Amino acid sequence: MIASERLHVTAERPLDGAWRSFDLHLMLKQVKAEDTWRSSSRNAMTLMKSRGQRIVLIALHGKTEIPMHHADGQLSLQVLQGSLRVRTDTQVVTLKKGELLALHAEIPHAIEAVRESAFLLTLSTDTAHPAEQ
Repeated sequence: MIASERLHVTAERPLDGAWRSFDLHLMLKQVKAEDTWRSSSRNAMTLMKSRGQRIVLIALHGKTEIPMHHADGQLSLQVLQGSLRVRTDTQVVTLKKGELLALHAEIPHAIEAVRESAFLLTLSTDTAHPAEQ
């Protein structure tokens, strides 16, 4: 398979299982080798999607912003590469490689890549993803 021609995620690899392990360095290389990375401001790969939890590897080009939004469940952002600025209604924090931020559910936040960056998003929720409803 050519990296820029990733199959639909469920055909490519299982998203759920009792035990899942990931080579994040290799997965990030794959995300950045895809056409989507070259043609848009970001790219992502869902690593795990199970009842109550999602783990997504996200890469952003420098100065890319994910506008203000909120999540239905608690989440964490772990910076793997680069630097992110996370803004809520009340504060701004800049995270560097190796740092992690945890947010409670329903807190509006925006994410900006200070420079080319990658992070691991872990979302815990009791509700189904809109695509699953």
